[in-house]
This record gives sequence, structure tokens and C-alpha cells, in this order.
Amino acid sequence: MAGNRELLQKKNRIVVKVGSSTLTHETGKLNYHRIERLAMEIADLANQGKEMVLVSSGAVSAGMGPLGLSARPKTIREKQAVAAVGQGVLMHTYEKMFREYGQNVGQVLLTRMDAQDRKKFMNSRNTLLTMLQMGVIPIINENDVVAIDEFKIGDNDTLSAMVSNFIEADLLIILSDVDGLYTANPQTHPEARIIPVVTEVDKHVYDIAGGAGSSIGTGGMYTKIQAASIATSSGVDMVIASGGEDGVLRRICQGEDVGTWFTAKDSNLHTKKRWLLSGGKAQGSLIVDGGCRNALVEHGSSLLPVGIAAVEGEFHEGDIVNVMYEGLVIAKGIVNYNSESVEAIKRHKTDDITKILGHEGVYEEVIHRDNLVVMQ
Repeated sequence: MAGNRELLQKKNRIVVKVGSSTLTHETGKLNYHRIERLAMEIADLANQGKEMVLVSSGAVSAGMGPLGLSARPKTIREKQAVAAVGQGVLMHTYEKMFREYGQNVGQVLLTRMDAQDRKKFMNSRNTLLTMLQMGVIPIINENDVVAIDEFKIGDNDTLSAMVSNFIEADLLIILSDVDGLYTANPQTHPEARIIPVVTEVDKHVYDIAGGAGSSIGTGGMYTKIQAASIATSSGVDMVIASGGEDGVLRRICQGEDVGTWFTAKDSNLHTKKRWLLSGGKAQGSLIVDGGCRNALVEHGSSLLPVGIAAVEGEFHEGDIVNVMYEGLVIAKGIVNYNSESVEAIKRHKTDDITKILGHEGVYEEVIHRDNLVVMQ
């Protein structure tokens, strides 16, 4: 599979995510050399006719310098205030550098609400696609200034995967302070080796993902694996590579063996399932057994009550829930019954639903296949 990286040469719509650790020095202040090299590489790919999107961290870090802060703020209010200063600084820096290479950029600030509500999801999607049609490079960040915990996406790894799904990107490149996924933590296991290709984001992949690699950013390898699960499930290839290496974007897009490549699944999701995958906030979880997992993942079946082993959380008919197996989310879907009813019919056959629930038993499936998106 590693020999097929020439397939990446054909990718046209590309999302690049860059983390705070790549954009800043150890002092926390912006690394202008890195930012300019990033702008130059993205502009060069745009000049080749590729549609480029940049998801950029660094608003809080960018605000630290002007405010004379030597340490990252701790409280939410302080982070939001510093981000308010930093967003302007960061965007001004990007606009100036991209303009030098003949590219127009536009800022887009998102929160989970923009993905959670289907109308806002479609508005965000249409705005981004229109910007690309106009030859504008969108520069995206979470709107840290107004986001509260309930509606925060949480990290830009997840945000970049959501954006890739929004716009049906061909490739997501995550630039980090690590150069890929290793067989073990290379800081504690010198014998660890980089994994060049991952064809399935399974429990083993999550198990070898370590914690945060830097005190500056908010995401670690685990969040990148979560991003890979979203991206590959929506038909987007993803590469994790070092943001400190000059020419890394060019090398990836030329098909060179750089970083870790997570191969996309064959996917042709309609917008409803794309919304489920990216924006729908789960109100609870359904824990399924192995036979049910195989039916969902391998055969694209609906979720029947007989395969449900446990119910977690409180939810209502029409809510979005996670479907979990062995501690991992394997699917998301719109549930036909509330949590109390699912608790009553779990482990039962479909024919028993009406007898157990009475007049409520109008659906044969707990989640119909058309309202279910598989993530493994």
C-alpha cells in the first residue's frame, strides 16, 4: 500500500491543519519563518490549480506577545480575551504573507453550533465552497472568543476533519510537532518506528496513540486519530507529518513517503450523513455486541434492538446517539426511540417491540441504515 502514494498526486481539494507548536517558538511567540514557509507552500499548490484550505491554531499564542504574557492563560475567560487579540494578529500576518505570493485569503470562525444545526451546517458548507470557487483560501479557526464548553469543538484536529467532511475534500494534511504515528511513544521507546500507512482506524491504533506532545497546543496523537476516523469515514485521505520540515506539503502532494498516511474508505455520503459525522452532538450511547458490530460495519445494516447490550445517557426520539463497541465509537445515528424505550427493548427481537412498548412500537429498527453513518 505504501507504494500507492502516487495517488496523492491527484488530490485537488486539500485541507491543511497547522498546530500552535508549529507556528510558535518555545517562547510562545509566533515563528514568522515557519508561517511564511507555510504560506509559500500553500500558495504554490494553489498556483498548480489545487483548492486549498488552511485550518490554523495559534490565536491564543499570537495574542500572548502583544499582551506581554510569558505563559499560556489558564482560565476560559483569559483564553477568550487573549484569543480576541490574537485572532487579529494572526489573520493580519497570514493576509500579508499570502498577498506577497498573490493569493487572497478570508477568515472563517466556527463553533460546534455551526455544525450541529443542519441549516448552519449547510450555510458553512456553502460559504466555504463559494470561497473556493472564487479562488479564495479560507483560513479557519474555532471561534474561541465566543465558544463555551458546551459548543466547543475542542481542538483543531477535530475541526480540520469536520471541515474536510463539510467540503468533501480529497486530502487532509495535519502538520504537527511529531512526524507521524509511531509503533510506540518515541520519547520513551527509542526502538519505536513510524507507521507509514494505516488502512483501518481500529482499537489497536487508538491504543498506541500517546498524549499531548507539546505544552503549547491542545491536541495530542489521540485527537489526530479521532480526526483520522472522521476524515477516512467521509472518504478523505489524511496524512500526519512534521510541520517543522520545509517542503513537507510539496513532498506529500508529490506522493513521497512522508509521515503516516491514513487511507480513505470508499464513501459517497449524502449531506445528511456528512452532517451526522461532523456536526451532530451525541446525546447518549448504545453499546452493541460483536455480531451487531459486524452487521453494521461489514454489511451496512440497520441497528436492531437484539444487538444492543447497554444504553448510556438520556435521549429522546430523533436525537443523535453514538454506537459503541469495545469502548470506541463505531457509528452515529438518529435514534427512533427514547432511552427508556431502548432500555426496555434491548436484547429483544424486532417482533417483540410492539408487545413490550405497546402502541409506541412503530419502528422495526432502533436506527435505520439511512440515518446511520459508520465510522470503522
